[in-house]
Amino acid sequence: MANKPDWSKEEQAVQAVQMAFDLSNDIQRAFRVSAAIQNMSTSDMVRKVLELPYQKTRARPRLTITLKDEDFELLARKYGLGPQDRATIRQRVSEDLQVFARNYLTESE
Repeated sequence: MANKPDWSKEEQAVQAVQMAFDLSNDIQRAFRVSAAIQNMSTSDMVRKVLELPYQKTRARPRLTITLKDEDFELLARKYGLGPQDRATIRQRVSEDLQVFARNYLTESE
């Protein structure tokens, strides 16, 4: 299977090495802000600075958050839902994030 072209990208991903750097909050903020302004991921911004190949724009721009069962319980109470109604909770969270962003953008103009 290793010779099949379908697996070449998966093989490259397995061979990749992830590196983490302990840098000051100011340095990390500079990378995050610069990446956001250029519509890039932070890791692509690092690759750009290091003059490595990178994605010019985000493939799937999205925000991520890890929620524990307790978080779903808190959100369910906030929205008046059952904690098992995760699809509706997800939708309501998405709406709250959009409201925040619209307010933030309006206030900063």
